[in-house]
Amino acid sequence: MKKKESGFRKILHGVLSYLAATISLSVVFYIVFALLFSTEEEKRLARENALYAKYYPALREKFSLVDDVVEGLQVKDNTIYRRLFETDAPSLDPVTAVDLIQDSDSLSDSFYLSRSSSKAESLMRMAGSVEENFREIYAALDSGRRLPPLSLPLHGMSYIQTGASVGVKHNPLYKVDMQHGGVDLVAPQGELVYAVADGVVRDVIRSRKGLGNIVEIDHGDGYTTRYALLGDISVPKGRRVQRGQKIGTVGISVGVYAPHLHYEVLKDGVVQDPVNYFFASVTPDEYAHMLYMSVLTAQSMD
Repeated sequence: MKKKESGFRKILHGVLSYLAATISLSVVFYIVFALLFSTEEEKRLARENALYAKYYPALREKFSLVDDVVEGLQVKDNTIYRRLFETDAPSLDPVTAVDLIQDSDSLSDSFYLSRSSSKAESLMRMAGSVEENFREIYAALDSGRRLPPLSLPLHGMSYIQTGASVGVKHNPLYKVDMQHGGVDLVAPQGELVYAVADGVVRDVIRSRKGLGNIVEIDHGDGYTTRYALLGDISVPKGRRVQRGQKIGTVGISVGVYAPHLHYEVLKDGVVQDPVNYFFASVTPDEYAHMLYMSVLTAQSMD
């Protein structure tokens, strides 16, 4: 009996020893494997961490510069509003200019990082253009020259009506990227269109193709504005018009995505971004949103 118990203990001891050795080896192998080999999830996280480490400092600097630019625009807005309109410009929350991307759990952090970097670059470029416009307006105020065309061609316009502006945009008709020479202002058919500054009607084009009916106004000092995709035209060629005078209505042309006004600004024959000239007709908050909407919209409507 004692021999049987002794044999059973030896077997039990051997089994337990075997299990202990197996578990120990498994733990050792797991640690070695974890140290030497990474899972796909760990590799992805490592790549994202590397991306953050590479771009985060530069991105912080860019957004800091954007904040500085917005603050600078606010100061200049106040100066120009006081000289032109004898009042301070409304206050602006700088965050609203860049906080229009909606969150989505289906998109990775790296997507938002790269997207934010791209938008920051675009805003910085547009801020540079606005800076040039401010310098020109200051020079005009000091010299007594005629001011650039600063009004809106549509009265009561909101920033949500701002579509694609100047640059390479996706054309909905030809399904390719093409150069877009103006800004699309979404409005219902029949909406009144107004001259943005005093001037003389240089040309009137009536067509059912392309940009359709067009009115071109010469404002002097090298500035020209073009109003395309009009329905009715209210002014003849050679007519002198004043700022705020009705020149036509919003229409539509063959192949155009939807009714809207295609508006262009040229300086000495060079295409300008019309959105950069809207600041005197809207609040700084609306203006910041218009800038962002024109950058964000990748598809033109004509």
